Amino acid sequence: MLIVCPSCDLVQRGDVVHAGDRSCCARCRAVLHRSRDSPLDAAIAIAWSALGLFLLANLYPLVEFDLSGARRETTLIGAAWGLHLAHRDALSLLVLATTVLAPLAQIVGLLYLLLPLRRKRRARRQRTVFRLLMHVRAWTFVEVFMLGALVALVRLAAYANVVPGISLIACGLLMISLSSLSHRVSPQQFWIWVERSRE
Repeated sequence: MLIVCPSCDLVQRGDVVHAGDRSCCARCRAVLHRSRDSPLDAAIAIAWSALGLFLLANLYPLVEFDLSGARRETTLIGAAWGLHLAHRDALSLLVLATTVLAPLAQIVGLLYLLLPLRRKRRARRQRTVFRLLMHVRAWTFVEVFMLGALVALVRLAAYANVVPGISLIACGLLMISLSSLSHRVSPQQFWIWVERSRE
């Protein structure tokens, strides 16, 4: 694993850092990484919680509008479908990929990798799946969607009666769960768990 020093930009090979240890730059001695030794069970619990919140966010209405007696409600997938019907196909795919597909891939992929580690085993194609997850993580934009949704709801409240749905609350909690999961399952921490599974 290659690490770039944030102080002097030296590219160097970084080994797995064990609990309580830290790695330092060979040139300037700046700290590159400290091991926090996050519990594997806590990461699995957060991943299961995130999966439950994801299901709530996609099964229940995101928001309900009441405009002159006409009621309408939509879900996350319904919002992407509405953009498709409005001939905004690129935006529709972007919303679907960043708010539905990428978070689902991140959660399911992490559970696929972490559950076998708990039993001292390795998932098939572990390295490949973990590398893909690191790329998928960059496309998970639940927080950007939440910010946009809140701004839109505040503006629409002047024209219609807007009732936030269960999905909107679940999206907010999902955003926190995914952030916590990303923090706990850093590449360094993941490889510590892998090393422990071999003992």
